[in-house]
Amino acid sequence: MKYLIKKTAAKASFILLFVVVTATVANAQLNSNLSIYKIVRFLQYVSADYVDTVNVDNLVDEAIIDLLGNLDPHSVYISKEDVKAMNEPLEGNFEGIGIEFNIMNDTLMVVNPIPGGPSERVGIFAGDRILEIDQKNVAGIGLKNSDVFKLLRGDKGTKVYITVQRKGISNTMDFEITRDKIPIFSLDAAYMIDSKIGYIKLNRFALTTEEEFLNAIDSLKKQNMKDLILDLRGNGGGYLNAAVSLSDHFLESDKIIVYTEGRTSPRNDFMSTSNGVFEKGKLVVLIDEGSASASEILAGAIQDWDRGIVVGRRSFGKGLVQNQMPLPDGSMIRLTVARYHTPTGRVIQKPYENGDAKDYYRDFTNRMENGELFNADSINFPDSLKYYTLNKGKLVYGGGGIMPDFFVPFDTTFYSEYYGLLVRRDVLNQFVHKYVDTNRKKLLKSYQNFNQYFSNFVVDDKMVNDIVAFGEEKKVTLDEEGLNTSREEIKKQIKALIARNIFTNGEYYQVVNTDNEAILKAIEVIKQWPEYKYLVLD
Repeated sequence: MKYLIKKTAAKASFILLFVVVTATVANAQLNSNLSIYKIVRFLQYVSADYVDTVNVDNLVDEAIIDLLGNLDPHSVYISKEDVKAMNEPLEGNFEGIGIEFNIMNDTLMVVNPIPGGPSERVGIFAGDRILEIDQKNVAGIGLKNSDVFKLLRGDKGTKVYITVQRKGISNTMDFEITRDKIPIFSLDAAYMIDSKIGYIKLNRFALTTEEEFLNAIDSLKKQNMKDLILDLRGNGGGYLNAAVSLSDHFLESDKIIVYTEGRTSPRNDFMSTSNGVFEKGKLVVLIDEGSASASEILAGAIQDWDRGIVVGRRSFGKGLVQNQMPLPDGSMIRLTVARYHTPTGRVIQKPYENGDAKDYYRDFTNRMENGELFNADSINFPDSLKYYTLNKGKLVYGGGGIMPDFFVPFDTTFYSEYYGLLVRRDVLNQFVHKYVDTNRKKLLKSYQNFNQYFSNFVVDDKMVNDIVAFGEEKKVTLDEEGLNTSREEIKKQIKALIARNIFTNGEYYQVVNTDNEAILKAIEVIKQWPEYKYLVLD
């Protein structure tokens, strides 16, 4: 007990000293050399003379985490082990063998080799079971996703040897795969909804996002696209420059896209150029409570300049600018230095209390409980947060997130606890993997392209019954009422997941979007544009 008290006291003393010293340095930069010396001497005392052995590295890490936790929810400490993993999705690639995989029945199965990746190049097929990696057995040992990453990812140019069991072939097959850079795509889907309306869905703003977007726009224009639905729902953001570059393609030159400003960071305006590829044409931007940061920058710029119409629900409200500051051991802190402002001057960031992340991230639950996700009238903005758009003078509000021009309520009509259990227990996904694995040749022969599949493949009641039985195997007890409530959604999800398995991720969205309320509203807005033209610049 004495040891615990002394250790806690030591930690508390260090945190207090750290806060005092940091505040002193930040406020006046006085006696900085003395402050640094005090910290070093303090750590020397603890390391050399404290009654019990103390892990000084852990003590410092914990102190930094506690300090940042009192600032704001987005100022965080990142260990050196997490730095690389954190950057991979935004850099747009990682290094490995290039497969989408699933662990089913304790067996590592290839869902799809990534097109153009190392695995595809050596002849790895969807449905292959990986039995050994570098001569180590990986079947039936309780393998986890994190284990697979450690075994298969590695530096470009290094080799990995795998043994595969392929359906229909009695002998195992050995492959030598040279690791390479594997792209992480930020564009989920790009397709034509009808003869004139194109659709693009982005999941993040990364280094490769603009290039992916331009390729998609070029492809859609070749299919005679005139108008665009840009789907940013669930897009949590990413790089500021990626958001600025993408916004630039919708705006004429010399318009503010966003500006940042902080206590020690002078105002910095980010302006549009003449490089836009879609400055004309009807534009609808979809957002929801999962759209944050870079997504809000783009939606805010489009709304403030009256360039397009925003549809959905109020966005997350993440408008703080972080700088990544390296620490000597390879770790870093991500420190908030400024705030984002939309062109009208609106602050995107929602309120927060002293960095209380737990309450901050309960926001979705709070919105659900107060009815905001179901009724726009549940959202109250004070008059002090009123702003007016820069061309049409349309009323918009600041104070946290982007409020859409047209509200689409959260759809719970299909939801049941039974359906939720099927999803959470991974029943639907595993069922589809098993079904496709058994029927892949038949599916590919019957549906040589997605249009054939979309028009002709039907998830019938027998398949639903098979799903129910598979759920029972996974300890999901049948709930008849829940099944009836969610039956059509289950059928749609199964059809979409099969499409993802035998085609690409984009085909998944073509299936699930067919009766989506936000998509239907966006289509209505574009097709009846004269009725909505009062919201946008002529």
